[in-house]
Amino acid sequence: MKKFPEGFLWGSAMSAPQTEGHGSKNGKSPSTWDYWFQTNPEKFNQNQGPENTSNMYETYADDCLRMKEIGLNSIRTSIAWTRLLPDGKTLNPEAVAFYRDYFQKMKDSGVEPIMNLFHFDMPMWLMEKGGWEVRESVEAFAFYAKTAFEQFGDIVTKWTTFNEPIVHVECGYLYGFHYPAVVDFKKAVQVGYNTLMAHVRAVEEFRKVLPNGEIGIILNISPAYSRSNSPEDERAKEASDLLNSNSFLDPAVHGKLPDALIQLVKENQLTPETQPEDKELMKKNTVDFIGLNYYQPRRVQAPENPAVPAIMPEDLYVPYDWPEKKINPYRGWEIYPEALYDVAMMMKENYNNIPWYVSENGMGVAEEERFMKEDGMIEDDYRIEFMQEHLDYLHKGIEEGSNCFGYHTWTFVDCWSWLNGYRNRYGFYRVDLENQFERTMKKSGLWYKELSKNNGY
Repeated sequence: MKKFPEGFLWGSAMSAPQTEGHGSKNGKSPSTWDYWFQTNPEKFNQNQGPENTSNMYETYADDCLRMKEIGLNSIRTSIAWTRLLPDGKTLNPEAVAFYRDYFQKMKDSGVEPIMNLFHFDMPMWLMEKGGWEVRESVEAFAFYAKTAFEQFGDIVTKWTTFNEPIVHVECGYLYGFHYPAVVDFKKAVQVGYNTLMAHVRAVEEFRKVLPNGEIGIILNISPAYSRSNSPEDERAKEASDLLNSNSFLDPAVHGKLPDALIQLVKENQLTPETQPEDKELMKKNTVDFIGLNYYQPRRVQAPENPAVPAIMPEDLYVPYDWPEKKINPYRGWEIYPEALYDVAMMMKENYNNIPWYVSENGMGVAEEERFMKEDGMIEDDYRIEFMQEHLDYLHKGIEEGSNCFGYHTWTFVDCWSWLNGYRNRYGFYRVDLENQFERTMKKSGLWYKELSKNNGY
């Protein structure tokens, strides 16, 4: 039996825009996703947009009982900025009532809510002003965060500011996967910096409103692995780590941006606009814990003919196709559980052994109906194997002293996934797209219940 620390959090992660539904109802204003689907529906898998998703706005009471049914003792989800403050200033009383009842029902089911504030769902009213490109977004987010802390801080004590902030930087300003689909490295750096300062200001507001609570940030972190030990490949690895990992992790934990990142950005004429007080704000507003999402490693090598100064990240590092890799064919992602041990050691050795947890880990598979038995249960043994392999390496890291306090899967129920819609399923419960009130437990749910009950396997 591999046992985990007492009080270990066994849970799942999800988000408001991917599960709630009621995207244009109950006082909610449009996010960038609502707008993009309205203007460019052809970009979305099988015309699956953000309006209905998994309908938890209506099913949350039963879903909280389902959380208990599979042994979850914690859930990380998010609040929709567009629902709580539809115009950025005016509180939506229906949203307050919905979220308060939702979070309380979690607690009544023995499930601790960890609440996140932003999961890629930029309000359209702010995007029209420039979104994360403009400094106004920093104070707008700080006000939203303060409002959320005031409205729900008596129920929720663990908070996070952003989920995977590097994703809306990359996908929205480098690679075209999120609105506004801009391709501009310098703008991407500015968006990243303003996002970081929004996080810092939210932490500052948290300390005033909830001095006894805990606040962190959710980052998708994997140490980069270089093709070789050559100086060129090692420089590529360093650039990848600086941009993708250290850019948010270092300020969140150490209170400052790495000098090497500042130099890299400067050398490539990408330095963002800042304000004089920013350094002091970063220094004073570090986090209590870190959530780390892990799905796949990042393998890199030196580019062959890079532009100088860099026009895109590919001028600093490019992907390396490791010939020995094991692949999830549905996502095209490498399965490499060993990285969770490396992450655990990284947090122990480089980040003061700050409390941290695995905030997402999971396996998306298409057409899971192929594995459905006569009783209607999907036998997702591949998902059970995936989780256990990763937990093996996480357990090893904990045994060696890494301060990890939980493991959350992606996700609780099958959820809508941006441009991919419901192409790949990740949940412990299958959602019937014809009847979104109907959920069916998968075999992995039974396995997770035993895992949680035994605090190990």
